[in-house]
Amino acid sequence: MPKFKVYVSSNEVPEKALEILRSIAEIKVNPKDGPPARETLLKEVADVDGLFCLLTERIDAELMDAAKRLRVAANMAVGYDNINVPEATKRGLIVTNTPGVLTETVADLAMGLILAVARRIVEADRYIRLGKWVIGWTPMMMVGSDVHGKTLGIYGLGRIGAALAQRAKGFGMRLIFNDVYRNAELEKKLGIEYVSFEELLKESDYLSVHVPLLPETRHSISAKQLALMKKSAFLVNTSRGPVIDEQALIKALQEKTIAGVALDVFEKEPMDTSSLLLRMDNVVIVPHIASASIETRTAMAVMAAQGIVSALKGKIPPNTINKEVKVKE
Repeated sequence: MPKFKVYVSSNEVPEKALEILRSIAEIKVNPKDGPPARETLLKEVADVDGLFCLLTERIDAELMDAAKRLRVAANMAVGYDNINVPEATKRGLIVTNTPGVLTETVADLAMGLILAVARRIVEADRYIRLGKWVIGWTPMMMVGSDVHGKTLGIYGLGRIGAALAQRAKGFGMRLIFNDVYRNAELEKKLGIEYVSFEELLKESDYLSVHVPLLPETRHSISAKQLALMKKSAFLVNTSRGPVIDEQALIKALQEKTIAGVALDVFEKEPMDTSSLLLRMDNVVIVPHIASASIETRTAMAVMAAQGIVSALKGKIPPNTINKEVKVKE
């Protein structure tokens, strides 16, 4: 019998990852659709050594108090704002994420969202389905904005931001970015120019958000920042919803401060069905699917599972967030 126990918080984790976990541990998978209720999660982690979790689970001090045996929490995501990493480190709990494997897939969607909102693709599809296309071709029907030759601003030039820049080069776009970190070699390779955050807002025809959710990035795009953007500009977000102040964004769209937005993430998920964003034609919205390809979601799950196995064998997994952690004996 395996000497370890692992709780998997979703019943949609690919079987390939579950097989990896079974090689070392007895696993229990949440049998219900969607994330486990908080009280259920606290109960299930009470006697486990490993936790395979999603960004929908809050891994905080309360959970760590309940999970006395827990050695590793593997987040099947790149972002880990759902986990109190300092608290985990203090308690000797290894925390892992899934960087790298979803870079290209997320960048694909970001580029797709730029095209969709610029060329009114979703709106045009809906226009036909609602039976509104009754006249035939007319010169100004569903006219949108060009993407080629325009300026793409990238807020956060990490792996995904850089991958988006590569795609945008194929459209002949001018590339600018802002980030707290700079890499001269990467900037030269991409042909991308560093600008201040204010310049990024003012000069971008398309502004794509790729920063992690941190205290300093929460609502870093709010009313003041939106007011600096061009009235013809579009905002795209595939990072984390709270980076953008959603109420300020709605007001900016109502007042035509910017031309439109394309969002994969929201301040509250799942999205409130009463949100005014759902009623605006210049808004493209998708339900947090940036990494949602079969290949990528499987790779993410496998990486998370491998991290758990490695940690339970007494090693520090390569994708550990808190590498300074002192492993529990």
